[in-house]
Amino acid sequence: MSAVPLRSSKTVASAARSVTVLGATGSIGDSTMDLLRASPDRYQVEALTANSNVAALAKLAREFDARFAAIADPNLLEDLQDALAGTGTECGAGESAVIEAASRPADWVMAAVSGAAGLKPALAAVDRGATVALANKECLVCAGDFFMQRAAKAGACILPADSEHNALFQALGSGNREELIRVIITASGGPFRTWASADIEQATLAQALKHPNWSMGQKITIDSASMMNKGLEVIEASYLFALKPDEIDVLVHPQSIVHGMVEFSDRSVVAQLGVPDMRIPIAHCLGWPDRIVGPSAKLDLAKIGQLTFEVPDFKRFPGLRLAYDALRTGNGATAVYNAANEVAVAAFIAGKIRFGAIAGLVEATLEDWMRSGNQAPLTSADDAIVVDHIARNKAATLLPQIAAKAS
Repeated sequence: MSAVPLRSSKTVASAARSVTVLGATGSIGDSTMDLLRASPDRYQVEALTANSNVAALAKLAREFDARFAAIADPNLLEDLQDALAGTGTECGAGESAVIEAASRPADWVMAAVSGAAGLKPALAAVDRGATVALANKECLVCAGDFFMQRAAKAGACILPADSEHNALFQALGSGNREELIRVIITASGGPFRTWASADIEQATLAQALKHPNWSMGQKITIDSASMMNKGLEVIEASYLFALKPDEIDVLVHPQSIVHGMVEFSDRSVVAQLGVPDMRIPIAHCLGWPDRIVGPSAKLDLAKIGQLTFEVPDFKRFPGLRLAYDALRTGNGATAVYNAANEVAVAAFIAGKIRFGAIAGLVEATLEDWMRSGNQAPLTSADDAIVVDHIARNKAATLLPQIAAKAS
């Protein structure tokens, strides 16, 4: 049973909707706060969290008169208290405080804490039956089965905030599950879309960070360059919409205008289009089940002129192939894929490995995991975190070997 609503009747907005933003100072959080800022009478901020940016968190808490603010770094509580002195905002620090923020009685929660650290707070919001706009990939990549089961059991409403999954969510409303043939996730192709394999292998950090369409954080931009990000999105789509791997296709679409498509049994293909602006999918989640007025630019197809599509090249971008392999393997393999990729990207940023070795490290870690014979269904957040830690340690162990091979 899916906790993702596929249809809804129109409702009339009444009292202000209370919202919590987990990860308020990141790129997704920034877009969310921008939308809240545009409709001050429509939303009331219950809680805000940040990882370590006390100044930015305190500024937002003051601006939006938040009732609670939490900083993930437990050593920064006093700094946050000082920054919010004289306000009515309660303060907390550490993992428990971030979980408390998610547990507070907000109608709508943006789950945008990056990494495995976002899993427990998101589950806290899910377990009380909240509407959760999900922007944290790890919740599904590391723990998709039981995360969605918990959401269904609690009656939580999961709204995908990523542009591609939100596009699929909107398009899926045009038909019923039994009529679905496949979904199609689009990919920009990143900065190396037309590069030869040998050149991709040797790409520099500066080159990997030059995304042609999207303005994103460093990690996700590098993931886009390797197409690991698209692999993560394939895994997310499988858990989010209860899809088999063979029901999910990827098309490279360099203009980043069509964000997702759904093909139905009558061969109709329904697509969602929009300019590359994360405020569009977030606005859809924020207004659900209604639509709100968004500040994004109008889509001018005549000015764009043409939309093109290509089949992804698994040889030049093996990270995408590895995602399908991990998804078919199951039993923690997708969590291993994610953890190994995070270790690999951090090593690339630090200059320890070449760009082409990112996929090599992920593949080696996955192969080791499958040889270990320890695979089992994950049934809790702690299970997922254990697998995450094991995979990170193994990837770190394999790192010198992969670096030497790629040199």
